[in-house]
Amino acid sequence: MGASAPAPGHARSPHEQPGGGPGLTAADTGLGPSFPAELEALIGTLPAHLYQAVRNLPPESGDLLEIVLDLGREPEARFEGGEVILSPTVVTSEDIAYVATRVGAFGGDNRAGIARTLHRISAIRNRAGEIVGLTCRVGRAVTGRVEIIRDIVVSGQSLLLLGKPGVGKTTMLREVARILADESRKRVVVVDTSNEIAGDGDVPHPGIGRARRMQVARPELQHGVMIEAVENHMPEVIVIDEIGTELEAAAARTIAERGVQLVGTAHGNSLDNLLVNPTLNDLLGGIQTVTLSDEEARRRGTQKSVLERMAPPTFDALVEIVDRHRVIVHMPLAEVVDDALRGRPRPAQMRESHPGRGMTTRLVEPPPFDDRGSRELFAGEPGAGQQRRPVSLADLAPGHDGARGGVGGETSIFPYGVSRVYLEQALRELKLPVRIQHHVDDADLVLTLKNYYRRQDSPLRAAEAQGVPISVLRSNTVAQVRAFLARLYNIEPEDPTDDALREVREGIERARQGTAVELSPQNAYVRRLQHQLVEESELVARSTGKEPRRRLRIYPASQAS
Repeated sequence: MGASAPAPGHARSPHEQPGGGPGLTAADTGLGPSFPAELEALIGTLPAHLYQAVRNLPPESGDLLEIVLDLGREPEARFEGGEVILSPTVVTSEDIAYVATRVGAFGGDNRAGIARTLHRISAIRNRAGEIVGLTCRVGRAVTGRVEIIRDIVVSGQSLLLLGKPGVGKTTMLREVARILADESRKRVVVVDTSNEIAGDGDVPHPGIGRARRMQVARPELQHGVMIEAVENHMPEVIVIDEIGTELEAAAARTIAERGVQLVGTAHGNSLDNLLVNPTLNDLLGGIQTVTLSDEEARRRGTQKSVLERMAPPTFDALVEIVDRHRVIVHMPLAEVVDDALRGRPRPAQMRESHPGRGMTTRLVEPPPFDDRGSRELFAGEPGAGQQRRPVSLADLAPGHDGARGGVGGETSIFPYGVSRVYLEQALRELKLPVRIQHHVDDADLVLTLKNYYRRQDSPLRAAEAQGVPISVLRSNTVAQVRAFLARLYNIEPEDPTDDALREVREGIERARQGTAVELSPQNAYVRRLQHQLVEESELVARSTGKEPRRRLRIYPASQAS
C-alpha cells in the first residue's frame, strides 16, 4: 500500500505550506529541488501533531536522518549531531497504526517503503507480532559520492564496499548503478532486496538511472535472484546490497566467474573483519591453514602452520568507507589478501575528497593482521597447533628417523572418515609405499575430514594423546587425498587444470548429443576457464554445489532455457 492522501484538517500539502515551511528546504538539506516533495511523502504519513513538529524544526538542526517512534516513549527526530524530541506526548499505538497503514506493506525483513521514494520504514514487533516501534529513515539520492572511486567503477573491475551502518554504502551503490547505466551505457541490473537502492513500488527511483531493478520477495531468496539476473537478463553489471550469507557469497562468485562486473556491499567495517569471518571470507578467496615443509618454512621465515588463500577473490578491489569524504582502497585484492595472511600487510590507499578543492591520495599503513584466532578457526590442514601434535609430517617422510612404525620406508596411515577406496586409488596412481591401518594405535598419522576433526571423536582424541599427527582434508575426494600424499612425499603434483579442461571438452561433446553433464568439483579459477570453453561452444553451464564441491553442469541446447 502506498502513502495515502492526508486526512481532512491535517496541514500536509506542499501547496498549503510552500517551500517546506521554516524548517526544511532544499537549501537547508543541500540537496536538489525534488527533495522537499520526497520528504513531504515521508512526513505526510505522520499524525498531524508530529507532522507539524517536523516542519517546525529549526534549520540549524542539520540534515534529518530518521524519525523514531517507540510505544510509550517520546517521539524523536535524529540528526548527525544528535536527537530532538518532537513532542512531550508519548507515542501511542494509534500513532503507530496511523503510520503503518500509510506506507507500503512490511516484508519478511520488517521493512516497508513509500512508492517512488527512497525512504525506509522499519518495524519493531512484540512477541505477538504487533508493531510497537517504527524507524522512519530518510532516503536521499545524493550525487557526487562516487567521484572518489569513479576510476575503479568505470574500469570494469568488480568492487566490494564495506563500512559501518549509515556511512553511505547504499547511497554509493545507487550512484554506481546510475553512472554505469547512463554514462558508461552498460546493461546494469540492480538486485534490490529491501527496496533501499531503487525505492519502493514497481517503478524504480530515478536515482538508478537506466539501470533495471529486480525485487526480492524474501531476504532468504536473494541468492536465487542474483543467479536469475545473470541467467535471464544478460547483464554486464550486477549491483547488490548486503551480501551476508554463504549462499549469497557463492552466488557472487558464480557471477564473477561468468565475467560479469559485480558491485556490492557486505557486512563488516574493514578487510580484517572479512578475513576472520568464516561465512564471508569466500569473497576474498577463502582461507585455509597449510602446513609447510621444514625447508619451505625456513625459506619463508615463518612457522610451519600458515594461512593461505584457497581461490581467487570474487572482487578485484575492496573499498572501506570511512565517512562521506574518505575511503580506503585495497587493490589488487588478491595480492592484498596474500600479504595480509603472510603478516606483511601492504599500505592501503586513503582517498579524501575536499568539496571545491578536488581529491587527495596518500598511503596509510594498516595494522598487522592478527591470525591467532583465525588459524584455529580455519584449521583445514595439519599443524594448526604444533604443541598438540609434536610429530610433524616432515618427520614421516621416507627414511626419516621419526617414523614410528614404518617398515622398509613405509608410512602407516589410519583414514578416519576418509574413503579407503579413494586412499587406495591415490596410492596406486602415485605408487607410494604406504600401508593403510585399521586402528589408530598402528598408524604413523591419521587422515580425517574437517567435520570429524571439529567433533573430536574418540579416535582423534586418542591420536592427539599419543602424539600421532592428524592431517585434516577439506573434502573426501581422490584429488584431496592425492594432493596430501604428494606433499607428504615431496612429489611435484601434476597440473590439475589440464585434466579439468580435458573433462570439460568431453562434457561439451556429450552435451551436444543431448545429455546434461556434471563435471568434477574444481576451484574458482578452473571453473572460470571451463565456463569460457562452454560459452565458446554456444552451450550453457551453471555452477552448482558449495565449496569445495562446487562444480559445473553443462546443459544441451534443448535445455538451455
